[in-house]
This record gives sequence, C-alpha cells and structure tokens, in this order.
Amino acid sequence: MISVAIYWLAIRLYDAAIRLAAPFNAKAALFVNGRKRLLKKIRYALIDEKRPRIWIHCASLGEFEQGRPVLEALRREYSNYAIVLTFFSPSGYEVRKDYNGADHVFYLPLDSYHNAKGFIELVQPKIALFVKYDLWYFFLTRIAKRNIPLILVSAIFRKEQAFFQWYGKLYRRMLEAFTHIFVQDENSIQLLNKIGVEHTTTAGDTRFDRVIDVAQNTSNITEIDRFCKGRRVLVAGSTWPDDEKLLKEAFFSNLRSSQDWRLIIAPHEVNEAHIKELQALFDNDCLLWSEYQTDTEKPVLIIDTIGILSTLYKHCTIAYIGGGFNRSGIHNVLEAVVYGKKVVHGPEYKKFKEAKELVALGVSTAVDNTPDMLKVIETVAQGNVDFESISGVAKQYVLKNAGATDAIIGYISEKKLLTVS
Repeated sequence: MISVAIYWLAIRLYDAAIRLAAPFNAKAALFVNGRKRLLKKIRYALIDEKRPRIWIHCASLGEFEQGRPVLEALRREYSNYAIVLTFFSPSGYEVRKDYNGADHVFYLPLDSYHNAKGFIELVQPKIALFVKYDLWYFFLTRIAKRNIPLILVSAIFRKEQAFFQWYGKLYRRMLEAFTHIFVQDENSIQLLNKIGVEHTTTAGDTRFDRVIDVAQNTSNITEIDRFCKGRRVLVAGSTWPDDEKLLKEAFFSNLRSSQDWRLIIAPHEVNEAHIKELQALFDNDCLLWSEYQTDTEKPVLIIDTIGILSTLYKHCTIAYIGGGFNRSGIHNVLEAVVYGKKVVHGPEYKKFKEAKELVALGVSTAVDNTPDMLKVIETVAQGNVDFESISGVAKQYVLKNAGATDAIIGYISEKKLLTVS
C-alpha cells in the first residue's frame, strides 16, 4: 500500500530528477525556473485582487483545451469572480501564460503540505476545478479540509489505474476529496461505484463542446487556400518523429509523384531543433509557414508556430493525427472530426473512448506502418472513399456527444456553489 510518506518521497525524487535534468533539457529548465519563488510571485500577483476567485487546474495544453469550455462558461455566468488558472507542465503554461480568458495564470507549485497550504491560503478559491486528471494528494486534501467545493471535470477511468488496485488507498482518498466527479462514460461510473465513490455524474467530454465552438467560429486561412490550390490535402497534426518518418515514406512513395497532393505538417514540438529535423527529413520539398509568402510548387508545408492546427483541418481531404506510435497515445481526433473529415492515426488509440468509437464507425482508420498508410492514400486517390457519408457520420457523432459543459455549469448553479452579484 502506498503511504503518504512514500508518496512524499516520490515527489521529492521527481523534483531532484527534474533539477538534475534542467541544465541539459529545455523543458525541465522551464519546469524548475518557473517554480522559483513561486508562492512569492503568486502573493504579489494577487495582492490587489479583491474579487472572489475560481481556480481551474490543468496538467498541460490538451487538458486546458478540454477544460476551456467550462472556464469560459464560468467567466460568462460569474463575471464577478476572478479566474485563476494553473498548469503543471511547461507545455501548457508557456503557451497559455498570456491567455486573456483568465485573470491570473500560474504554474502549480510542486505538491507538498507546505506548498498546498500556502497556495490555498493565497488564492482562497471559492471553488476549484481539476480537468480530467493530474490529481495531487496534498492539494486535494487541503482543499477538502477547507470545505472548498472541488469538481473533477471530464474524467475517465480504466480498471488498470491505481485507484482500483490493492495498493491504491491513497489514490482513493484523493477521489474522496472531490465534491463531485463528472466522468465521460458509464464504465467510469461502474469502476468508481465498486470502490464506494458515488458522488458522480456521466456528463460526457467537454472537448466536444470545445471543437464545436471552434468550428463554428473558424474561417479558412487565405494563405493555406493558396498553398493547397484546390489539390487533395493531407494535414498531419500533433506529429512526433515516428509519425513524421511514416508520412515522409508515404509521401515520397506516392504523393510526391502526383501533383494532385499537398502535405501540411503541424508537429507537436515546434522548437527550433525539431523544425530543423523536419526540414532535413523533407529536404528541398518543404517550406516553413513562417516564411511562406507566395505561391510555391513545393508540396510540403511545415507549420512552425502554434494556434492554427484546428483551422488547418478544415482545409484537408484527410487528416492524420499524431501520437499513435507513442505509449501515451494519439492526440485529439475531434479537432478534425468536427469538420466531417476522414481521420488516420497510429495503433496506440485504445485508451481513448472517442477514438475507439470512431474506428468502429469507419470515420477513422488505424495504421501500423507505411504500407497501411499507403493503402489509405491509394483508396482516397482512386475515389473509393465515400466522403459524404463519412462526413455525415462524423458530424452527427460530435453533435450527439455535446453538452458536458452545460451539465457541469448546471450543477454549480443548482447547488449554489457560486453566487452572481
């Protein structure tokens, strides 16, 4: 059984490892430097903040996008409150530290009794919402001790997780700290009920609400239209090196020989080193988005910035979603599916409910290797894909699963957890 002492030691060892890696790893350096004198920074940032506060915590950028519909709904409904947004990972904080939908954006201090106590005393939230996971024992138990309403948003549980194991008592105590847990599916409810956690509601996934909102407020990018020139377009989003190698092999085996195709790659990592690796991979056949100005015959466009991926999917014939060759799994398929697009991804997708359902519906296809990818491309090139049917199924799937945000905001309103001035 994992005790509090073992948990505390694990956190300390993690902290030590990150500090050792910081001189050699940019992300680790951001993690360490961003937390230097952090409580002092938070104290100064909030010294003149007189409004009551809503605290929303996200692990990283993906969880931020997942929780964003709830954050923005809270901002509309409870405009008399200040929104405090925290991130654990630099991947989220560094991208969204200037996000104007929140009043204050901070790193979350590393979990400890002292940090949790200090942070809660400084922020004094009237309610706290955690998105999907990234649960921290000292923070959660401190919130519960202060009787602050605590909501878990868009959670999803699997039987192999620590909560459901013989050694998972400490993790179960984390769940008990929540006032209410909103989950994505009934399987999660059943797992939680087996361990005595019943303060739950199946509300679905707030990402559906987010992608619908983005799609409804998105216009084509003129420069991308110019690059595509009416050709078939493969947009590959959130790619990792294994994805990019597969795309290169597929593209040079088939697409490059045809003037009918264009390839747009928006990698997960847009740091200078990785962009140079991508340029070397595609050699003289690629150009960078930051340098794109006029029409070109180069068939590959590398997106070396962030913030436009969800719009890029609107331009594509088929979408490739990266991450499917990593153990952590694929990235957000819904960003493409909301536009009614045919989706392709790697084999690591079974941890994601929506991905499994979309494969079953025929909207998405999992590929294990380059020959599999080529089969999909050839099927499209030969006109053997019923895009109209796929589009209808995809859009209907997204619309059917919308509404999680309304359920969460409705609960907060019904229970009078916040007040409107």
